[in-house]
Amino acid sequence: VNLHLLQLSKKNINSEFIVCVIDSCKTIQTSKKITIPELGIIKTEVIPIKLDKSIGMQLVLINPYWNIFNKMWIIFITTIIMTILTIVCTVYQIKYIFKLNKISQIREDFSYAMVHDMKTPLSTIMMVQDMLKSGRLEGKPEIKNKYMNIAESETDYLFALTNKILTISKLENHKLEMNKTEVKLTPIIEKLTEKFKAKAQKPVNFIISLQAKTAYADNDYLGEVVSNLIDNAIKYSKESVEINITAEESERYTILKVRDNGLGISEADQKVIFQKYERAAAAKRSRKNGASGFGLGLNFVDQVIKAHEGRIFVNSTEGEFTEFTIYLPLENPNDKHNL
Repeated sequence: VNLHLLQLSKKNINSEFIVCVIDSCKTIQTSKKITIPELGIIKTEVIPIKLDKSIGMQLVLINPYWNIFNKMWIIFITTIIMTILTIVCTVYQIKYIFKLNKISQIREDFSYAMVHDMKTPLSTIMMVQDMLKSGRLEGKPEIKNKYMNIAESETDYLFALTNKILTISKLENHKLEMNKTEVKLTPIIEKLTEKFKAKAQKPVNFIISLQAKTAYADNDYLGEVVSNLIDNAIKYSKESVEINITAEESERYTILKVRDNGLGISEADQKVIFQKYERAAAAKRSRKNGASGFGLGLNFVDQVIKAHEGRIFVNSTEGEFTEFTIYLPLENPNDKHNL
């Protein structure tokens, strides 16, 4: 017993103990007159004190676990920390796997949308090429010009799409700078309205009110921004569409608004509409005879406006209208302001 106590003392385990005298597995005497609990104790082996081993002694430690825990708290805490880290890493890995699956699905849908949306203009260009080669349009200048204009329009569409993708990539990598000057809004708007009236497959009515005559912007990219918004207004409309384009000036901004009476945008879609490849589900919509595309247009608009140090907001009600509001700073591009 003394040997056990000495070993416990060396280990700095100071716990209440009782020395018991055991006779044929029964306790006949204890060093303290207390009731030995059934739980929370540790017993040593019985040490014989008679040659016939009929009587022995046993040391009983009462509630020694707190002392043991004090010695092992570093191990316990380390174990808990490692367990938490393992759980966190597992959750992160699961989220990462789901994200990879989502990206994979987006890539698949985007590839389908790209093939679907590029197939039509390419087929049209090839058809015009075959018509010209066959000689069937010789002597028919009006029909020939019509087909040539169609092919030119489809070629412009493909070039515009390619430039849009390259521009977004450059803007995201901060490799594209806007050549901002005081640009006149009237020529830009008039050119676009004439273009869309000519090419639209449905009646389009434009209502223009430009109280602000100029904006501090890149002329070409501002035109692309407005063109994308008008194109969306026509694309997501009913049999006919009315588009209101207004411009006004505050103390700090030129404010451009493009509003239509089209199909509108749901509140859920308004939260993600400017994200890249937002319309990755275009593949599904295309199969349902919905508007096809890559979801690049509004992301392009958002990126260009941010490059101008401006902001763009959307307000819409499904089945009634959609209105995009653009804020372009009047100040020097190096002077950054928050809306």
